[in-house]
Parts: sequence; C-alpha cells; structure tokens
Amino acid sequence: MGTVLDSHFLALTAIVTIGYQMFFFFVTALLRFDKVTDFAGSTNFVLLAVLTLLLKGSWHFRQIVLTSLVVVWGLRLGIFLLMRILQWREDNRFDDMRNNLAKLSVFWILQAVWVWTVSLPLTIVNASDRNPSVKPQDIIGWIMWFVGLTVEATADQQKLVFKNSPANRGKWCNIGVWKYSRHPNYFGEILLWWGIFVASTPVLEDAEWLVVFGPVFLTLLLLFVSGIPLLETSANKRFGSVEEYRIYRSITSPLIPLPPALYGSLPVWFKLAFLFELPLYSHGIHHEGMLSRS
Repeated sequence: MGTVLDSHFLALTAIVTIGYQMFFFFVTALLRFDKVTDFAGSTNFVLLAVLTLLLKGSWHFRQIVLTSLVVVWGLRLGIFLLMRILQWREDNRFDDMRNNLAKLSVFWILQAVWVWTVSLPLTIVNASDRNPSVKPQDIIGWIMWFVGLTVEATADQQKLVFKNSPANRGKWCNIGVWKYSRHPNYFGEILLWWGIFVASTPVLEDAEWLVVFGPVFLTLLLLFVSGIPLLETSANKRFGSVEEYRIYRSITSPLIPLPPALYGSLPVWFKLAFLFELPLYSHGIHHEGMLSRS
C-alpha cells in the first residue's frame, strides 16, 4: 500500500514546509518586511509539488499533470500577490502584528499548516506507486481546477484594475465577477483545490483518503478564520453606513457566484443553510436582518 513511503513523504514535506516558512518568518520579524508573506505561502506549494515529483521519480502521467497544475497555480498567485503588494506598499493585515511577535508567529504557523495540509492530495499522488489509467474523476478534477483558476485569476485582475483607478478610491469592488460574488477569488481557490483532490482519488486507498482534510481545511479556513470573515469585517467597518453597500451585500452571494436578482430573492434561511451567508459576516452592518429579507 506504500504506507511507509507515504509516511516518509509526509514527514519530509512537513520538515521542508516548516523550514521554508521559518526562513521567511525571520525575514519578516527581523527586517520588519512583510511583503513576502503571500509569496512565501504560494511558492511553498510549488516547492513541495516539484520536490515530491523529483524524489519519487516515477513520472506517471497523473503525477505530472497534478504537479503541473499546482505549479501553475502557485506561481501565478505568488507572482501576482508579490507584484501587488510591492505596488500598494502596505499589507494592512499586519498592522497589529508588526510589533507583536506572538501574533506574527501564529500567522506563520497557520500558514505552514495551510501549505502542508492543502498539499496532502498531491503529496500522496506523487508518493504512490499506483498508476491506474485516466478515470472520470481525473477529467472532472482537471475541469474543476481550470474553472477555479479562471475565476480566481479573473477576480484578482479585475479587482486590481478597479483599485488602481483613482475614480474608485474609497469604493468597494462590484465589477465583473464581483457582481456575482463578494469573494469570487476565494470561490475559485476552493474549487480548484477540491479539483486537485478529486483528481487524486483514483490512486487513494484506505487511510490515504484522509487527505480530503486538505481541501476541507482550506474551505473552513477561508469561510471561518482568515479569509472571508476578516475581509467582511473590514469592509463592513468602512462601508457599513453606506446604503448602496448594504444593498450590494443583500443581493450578492458571499462565495458562490449567482445572479444578483436570484440571490436577492432567496429567503434568509436558504442563504444561511446552502450559500454560506453566515452571521459572522454581518459584523458592523446595521439592520442586516431587514435588508436580507428583500
């Protein structure tokens, strides 16, 4: 079953991830230079993908495809985020961390856990000796990845153009795919990593199915911890008193892209149960319940 080999790969990727993130943590802590944080996270995925493929050296088609997909995603996101932060010069997430080593440490620990955990499906695929022929799960997973990457990259570029326009200073992004989701980039990221998992399933056996924790962890992280909650709270504080923004929230899905007319007509209980319109996203918004019933 390759359990011993899998364990060796898991241990190796954990050690590499911890070392890689510790290096950038010291750069951030000692030099007060926090512009490499997202680059460190994204490129860590690339490092693990290439490293596990090279170490195994079996070069199965599925291994090459999935490794390539993760490398493309990681390089695209890492370079984009690095160029963006160098252009904007500020990363507001670290305003309360720069002088607080404990908070900064928690951030980097969480980032290391994120990288290692979400990489699990690819790590197991690259460690496996099994090489079944291409299955429907492979095709479905690759399509999910492609759609997710397209949505994420489109959302990132549209928001960058929007924020770089002086005419939009002090406004929230509601153009392009942002008309249909308040966080389309996160929807794309979640979808593409679930696609990587689906495409890994033809080689999984027994306990290896636990790698599903990778996309589950990513989904929970973005929904409840460091993704949507932080951005929603920030936006609500800035625009919560603006009527147009409250209307935008009431007719725009928080994650899954949907036509505003459809989303705005749905009952509150349905949004909560199936579309992730969670109460914690309403911090700072007054009369939210009244608006959500539109």
